[in-house]
Amino acid sequence: MSPTHTVLNQAAPRVDVNEFTANTALVESVAKFAPAADTAKLEEIGRVVGTAGYQRDAEIANTITPVHHSHDRWGNRVDDVEFHPSYHRIMGQSVEWGLHTSAWASPGPGANVERAAGFMLASQIEAGHGCPISMTHAVVPALRYSPGIADEWEPKLLSTDYDPELRDPATKQGVIFGMAMTEKQGGSDVRANTTTATPNADGTYTLRGHKWFCSAPQSDAFLVLAQLEEGLSCFLVPRILPGGERNPFYVQRLKNKLGNKSNSSSEIELDGTIGHLVGEPGRGVRTIIEMVNRTRLDCVLGAAAGMRQVVAEASWHARHRKAFGATLIDQPAMTNVIADLHLEAEAATWLALSLAADHDDPAQASYRRLATAVGKYWVCKRGPHHAYEGMECLGGNGYTELFPLARRYREQPVLAIWEGSGNVMALDVLRAMAKEPKAFAAFDERMARSAGSHELYDAQLARTRDLVGQAAKNPAGAPAIARRLIEAMALTMQTQTLIEHAPDAVADAYIRGRLSGDRGIEYGTLPEGTDVKALVERA
Repeated sequence: MSPTHTVLNQAAPRVDVNEFTANTALVESVAKFAPAADTAKLEEIGRVVGTAGYQRDAEIANTITPVHHSHDRWGNRVDDVEFHPSYHRIMGQSVEWGLHTSAWASPGPGANVERAAGFMLASQIEAGHGCPISMTHAVVPALRYSPGIADEWEPKLLSTDYDPELRDPATKQGVIFGMAMTEKQGGSDVRANTTTATPNADGTYTLRGHKWFCSAPQSDAFLVLAQLEEGLSCFLVPRILPGGERNPFYVQRLKNKLGNKSNSSSEIELDGTIGHLVGEPGRGVRTIIEMVNRTRLDCVLGAAAGMRQVVAEASWHARHRKAFGATLIDQPAMTNVIADLHLEAEAATWLALSLAADHDDPAQASYRRLATAVGKYWVCKRGPHHAYEGMECLGGNGYTELFPLARRYREQPVLAIWEGSGNVMALDVLRAMAKEPKAFAAFDERMARSAGSHELYDAQLARTRDLVGQAAKNPAGAPAIARRLIEAMALTMQTQTLIEHAPDAVADAYIRGRLSGDRGIEYGTLPEGTDVKALVERA
């Protein structure tokens, strides 16, 4: 080899790192919110996702992407979606670990926290497969509105057997679920849907219409919204009917997305498609919102996991790269950037697992009604710029597809858009506060627990209460300040979570870096007096 091609001053591949034990914030938050969690299992997940083989599967699943086959070789309409085996290996591993439904299979204190931690570890390395994993987890409470349907499908949902073949569900041990709500003309305004459902003599319904976004069309079954005389209703639509006949479920095309490449998203047509009513006629939104709320939580988990990947890759590079006579991590400008990126990721991690813990406690239903929406808005919106800044830490390497941060940069926006983009979430918070006064009362009570701990926190809490008061006094004008309000609530909630649960150095840094008048706009602007070295060590 010519000496001109000797590789010097490049970081070694970041492989064979246990992603659980290396993530101090995740380890500590699991211990805080789920002290009885199976940490040996989480360590095993962390070990596997840190291997070169798993990372290679993640890369291939996002470069050799799903392919739609409308017909088989003989001309039969089949609408199959073909995936590279790497995708199925990753899906199979996550199902085997129970990341889809373990909190339902083994409920109890800490169940959602443990499942959330495992979901974050897998999503940190391969994000796209988290979509069907999340929807399968989230469908369970919606199905329980119809006990007979739940009794039929839950045993297969709770199974840890992954079987991607489309065939009669009665012949399968495990199944995966998807959802299809939005249409061309309405998007988030699902009450504008035109898909219809007509009752059949056998108690089923015949659906006709289209769906603009149907995630994971290869799933065994879906929750679908369609119009009855009573109004918008929710239906379970299987891909394969009893006996093996294909339900009319026509994939028109797969979406060519910015990111989320490993996951197939599609447009579908329903024409004579058989569905089963879930919940009450005309109460479709009430039924499927149970699924939506759970997937919103998983958006928070996925965004926090992405932030952790950014910090892990950026800090690894900075520890192994020298420039201008010193290692990058020891140069003050880079030290501050890495510390600030980590602070954002750690705050997201503590908030995400705190929300998961609230889903383990029925008494927190009113609080989490607001907190999940607020957290979804804030953490997911912080993701894209966080990914960009981490990518910049790697310089030109970060901008290439050979390193994972380019993929992460393209991935983060979907978590902010999916299941309620910014305005949808902000207006949902206003609606919840107006219709469910107990929700804000519970939120305010939680925030008040840390009142008096720091003058900057007290000022932030006062700002939040003032904005809530403005919205209450002028409901017609409230949408104009909806984003200011939800942002204030998010900063208050994230700070309160850190004050109550995280190490003092982390909470203090967050207060200085996010609430003080000396805070910067970009990452790497933590004010003087912040213990940046402690944050870098935690990174």
